[in-house]
Amino acid sequence: MTLTEIKEYVQQRKVVSLKEVALHFKADESAVVPMVERWVEKGKIKKVEMTAGQCAGCTSCDSSIRVHYEWLGDQSISIVRPSR
Repeated sequence: MTLTEIKEYVQQRKVVSLKEVALHFKADESAVVPMVERWVEKGKIKKVEMTAGQCAGCTSCDSSIRVHYEWLGDQSISIVRPSR
């Protein structure tokens, strides 16, 4: 499991839980978190913590299921210049 493989997995899935990433790479969640967080720091992936209002609301889910990562990709800012 490399940083690039994790990036490509999240990129393909768009939104994925921590548990899904760990299962896909057959790795412990504790090994996956620092690697995914590296992409969060670079602004390519956003960490989303699901709350009861975003699911069925039972709140009995494992915390690794409630933590999701969303692909942001290149969020380039386009500068609009006023016409003269």
